Amino acid sequence: MSSATGPKAQAPSDIPASDTGPVDADALRAKYRQERDKRLRSDGNSQYREPTGALARFLDDPHVVAEDRPPVHDHVTFAFVGGGFAGLVTGAAVQQRGIGTVRIIEKGGDFGGTWYWNRYPGAQCDTASMVYLPLLEETGHVPTEKYVHAPEILAHCQRIGRHFGLYEHALLSTEVTGLIWDQTQHHWRITTNRGDDFTADYVGMGTGPLHRPKLPGIAGIENFAGHSFHTSRWDYAYTGGDPSGAPLTGLADKRVGIIGTGATAVQCIPHLARWSAELLVFQRTPSSIDARNNEPIDPVWFSTLGPGWQRRWLRNFTTLQTGGFADEDLVMDGWTELSRRIRDRMVEMNPTEFTREAFLEAYRSADDQKMEEIRARVEAIVDDPATAEALKPWYRQLCKRPCFHDRYLQAFNEPAAKLIDTDGKGVQSITAQGVIVNDTLYELDLLVYATGFEVGTTFQRRSGFDTVGQDGRLLSEHWQDGMRSLHGIHVHGFPNLFVVSPAQGANLISNVPHNLIEAAETIGTTVAHAHASGRSVVAVTEQAEDDWVEMLRAGNRSFGADPDCTPGYYNNEGHPGESSDQLTRLGFPEGPVAYFNYIDEWRRRGTFDGLTFTRP
Repeated sequence: MSSATGPKAQAPSDIPASDTGPVDADALRAKYRQERDKRLRSDGNSQYREPTGALARFLDDPHVVAEDRPPVHDHVTFAFVGGGFAGLVTGAAVQQRGIGTVRIIEKGGDFGGTWYWNRYPGAQCDTASMVYLPLLEETGHVPTEKYVHAPEILAHCQRIGRHFGLYEHALLSTEVTGLIWDQTQHHWRITTNRGDDFTADYVGMGTGPLHRPKLPGIAGIENFAGHSFHTSRWDYAYTGGDPSGAPLTGLADKRVGIIGTGATAVQCIPHLARWSAELLVFQRTPSSIDARNNEPIDPVWFSTLGPGWQRRWLRNFTTLQTGGFADEDLVMDGWTELSRRIRDRMVEMNPTEFTREAFLEAYRSADDQKMEEIRARVEAIVDDPATAEALKPWYRQLCKRPCFHDRYLQAFNEPAAKLIDTDGKGVQSITAQGVIVNDTLYELDLLVYATGFEVGTTFQRRSGFDTVGQDGRLLSEHWQDGMRSLHGIHVHGFPNLFVVSPAQGANLISNVPHNLIEAAETIGTTVAHAHASGRSVVAVTEQAEDDWVEMLRAGNRSFGADPDCTPGYYNNEGHPGESSDQLTRLGFPEGPVAYFNYIDEWRRRGTFDGLTFTRP
């Protein structure tokens, strides 16, 4: 069995299953529900604050100062809103087909999306780089580690931009303010905050959920008189250090607090614990922390993989991670491990038929054992028993994004680090001096918000503009009861518009770039056909959109819908049943592999079922 670094694969967990003993499933369910109920809130996503007004400074770009430039007034073939992975892979797909000029509009000062903003200490991908980084074969890049760090990911985004000529027409440090379909000229008109007013035959939108910071709705958040920032706008001028891991020497005499204990906090807390005079970690819900076992990638081994290796690895990972069978596990990580456990449990159960109910039984049994190991790992690593108990996650592993780290739990053994557990209640309030929990004031010099990005909010709120389609119809109106599309890409009433996200397609959350790659191929193929045929107006029929949405509803395959799950962004902060959110979270009923097979066949067939192509 091979791994992302060669044949010396390691198991993801360092606590053997045999160490945890038998599991009382009923008692565990009761504990999960008890912990869930502590954290349920009626306000759901509304509990978070938008960075507006006095909080708008949390949106400032600390990396570049936008240079003055004259407004752009021209026409391009394909415009894409967003310069993250979605824009890069779609731009590359269009460029590879030689269709015409491609322009990416990005509010950051460079390409990268999430990885432009995320430069906090310790930032790295939590899905193996061999399947996470897109277009490795095309650009010739060899990842240095199984889980590469943020500077390398940002550099790869820039490499894609250079390789495919995407910088030439790009508008950086620029935000779209208007997107309107011109029914007379049959093209899109795009305006920006820099005075740009130009047109494009086709438009793609990749304004996904991981770029707009969210802040906790804690009373008094505006009143803190010390220094504060969001992790996506890390202030190295204050902390010292840099994204490559240099010491945070500016914190040597500082009392530091951090709110949030999700994937971002898991990566930066070890650095804060090492360099701060005092670090207080304010926790509402602990993350699930498994071993990462990161290691370098051997370039000699990498050179033996042969042409087409990345597509094979993507398919292998997706197959195994979603419960399928393969001769070997190429990636061998925490994502595929749980699926291997479920598969093995199914084999042990030997059901008469592989029904959804049999799968759920196997999943629950495998997950129970896995989470017992996760909690045992906390006890084995954290010295203080009370701290260890508070760090134990009481929910299923996939209720929240699983975390993998070899230094996070160890950070709580550092003399400077102290966990302030709120028992699910969260921080009470913020004052000029610091943070109040259970009527106790913790005075701070620095307050870091590791509270993530907006996920469950509307597409329009995240993008910062509305989209106007045929007959003046707003996308927000079309989606007022939830997202509607064909394949998660095409939207009825919005010709020549393409949406790039996991939603209503494969909905593969463990490796989002795989969704984007397939969407990019679909868009490139579609636009190439329209261009070659001279029928350049592409639209999806109302019937095709309706049929797709009804199929998704009937299949009801969604992530984060387990009723025992603690609140988080996977389940719309404990409100997974809300109709608009439910539609957005739906995926192809037979799963990601089946969707990727379906959309590949749809592209190859060349009949573009559900779409119409007309001449302007």
